[in-house]
Amino acid sequence: MKVVTVIGARPQFIKAAVVSRAFQQIKDCKEIIIHTGQHYDANMSDIFFEEMSIPKPTYQLNIHESLHGAMTAKMVMGIETILIDEKPDFLLVYGDTNSTLAGSIAASKLHVPIAHVEAGLRSFNMKMPEEVNRIVTDRLSKHLFCPTETAIQNLKNEGYDNIDCNIHLTGDVMLDAALYYQKKNNSTILKTLNIAPNNYFLCTIHRAENTNEIGRLSSIINALNELNKQYKVIVPLHPRTVKYIAEYNLKTEFAIIDPVGYFDMLQLIANARMILTDSGGLQKEAFFFHKFCITLRDETEWVELVQNDCNKLVGANEEKILLATQYFLKSNFPQHLSLYGNGRAGDKIAAILNQ
Repeated sequence: MKVVTVIGARPQFIKAAVVSRAFQQIKDCKEIIIHTGQHYDANMSDIFFEEMSIPKPTYQLNIHESLHGAMTAKMVMGIETILIDEKPDFLLVYGDTNSTLAGSIAASKLHVPIAHVEAGLRSFNMKMPEEVNRIVTDRLSKHLFCPTETAIQNLKNEGYDNIDCNIHLTGDVMLDAALYYQKKNNSTILKTLNIAPNNYFLCTIHRAENTNEIGRLSSIINALNELNKQYKVIVPLHPRTVKYIAEYNLKTEFAIIDPVGYFDMLQLIANARMILTDSGGLQKEAFFFHKFCITLRDETEWVELVQNDCNKLVGANEEKILLATQYFLKSNFPQHLSLYGNGRAGDKIAAILNQ
């Protein structure tokens, strides 16, 4: 079996590493990795690949255009050439980036079967480029690897029972990754920041809907300043958010740190009192480590977290942020709640493709 995997950002490398380890256990399985270059990451050095046990990409396309259309088009061209040369049995894509979409378009034109990991997720917000990417990728895919029952129901609601495809409930590869890498984690980030376990809030803000609008960003900042009076608030801040805070002349009273690597981030999540974020992945990682999460968005793909009272959607409303925080501080995290599988999603995906 020959598989071509397309990825374009560090989170996708971490997800792909889970399945790559499973592929390595299969006799006569060859995986070829294409890194599109969608998100440039200076931290992705040789040490990064060695520490994370991630195979290095076979191909580097180095495409990072600013416009979605130009970026996707160049990726389609580059991936198409590689697929013609490699002639794989499957193309494997993850999530909802432009790299995911480009790989799917290129493979569909060449009749290469597509396998989509994290299929069936929906925010129901078509203004998000990620929503467009995941919907198109799902429709083009032969194998739809769903992390949750909610994802499967989304596909059924859209008529996928009548489409020539295979829908699989696998669990979430990010759970596999969190469990695997936390066992190997020697991060000293808590000591470096001089913070005690369970005595700080961890927050991330990076989505354009929050950073590009002064009203939303100002409201979030005000809430974090207020929370910092009770618990220390740690914010690894995206450069775009730093730029807008300065541009809007907003006053911050919490601890801003530079973006951190995966091991440091896992350690910060595992030891936080609570998580506040507009990230999709961090909502799940909070759950993996039994932490309540306050989501600074108006919708989420991970609706089961909200339904099970582990997560509250508050948008950018200062009052709602503060009320949700006080609610969770008085709550006990639900025990024995399994929403994302058993940490063996990668093995399931590799085994299905090898059938």
